[in-house]
Amino acid sequence: MPWYRGPETERLILRAATVDDAPALYVMNSDPEVMRYTGEPMPASVDVMRKMIADYPDFERHGYGRWVCEEKATGEVIGFAGLKYLEDFGEVDVGYRLRRTWWGRGLATEAARACLDFGFEAIGLEEIVAFVEPENAASVRVAEKLGMQLAGPFDYDGTPCLRYVRRRR
Repeated sequence: MPWYRGPETERLILRAATVDDAPALYVMNSDPEVMRYTGEPMPASVDVMRKMIADYPDFERHGYGRWVCEEKATGEVIGFAGLKYLEDFGEVDVGYRLRRTWWGRGLATEAARACLDFGFEAIGLEEIVAFVEPENAASVRVAEKLGMQLAGPFDYDGTPCLRYVRRRR
């Protein structure tokens, strides 16, 4: 199963989550500041997080998904990054989320860049999008650093977003 191991970067290993990652992912997804612009509810417990991991269908369904970001130096799970096929839109989205203690170090950009490269080179995608709430200045900066072009406003399930696009070069 080649998708269980994602790309590596200078500082990160990207890999499929296991139920052992649930406590770290629960901490991240229970932080209101981390979840502020996601439009997702916070998980109710570590057990709920374990179930979400165990039931995650994207790798088997599409051959790619969101990988856990593990810091190489410590082995600590610091967040996730990866690609997601958005069935409602027929597009592939790059997404990333880090525990707040890891913000401001360029790791979201590093992880997302590796995911874009994987999408274009390993999967052969022609286009990858990112949906970012306009108030989320940090994610706007990440999209721009990734060379994504603003394609305009977009309504994402009732949430006003900016739609960024990057095409294969």
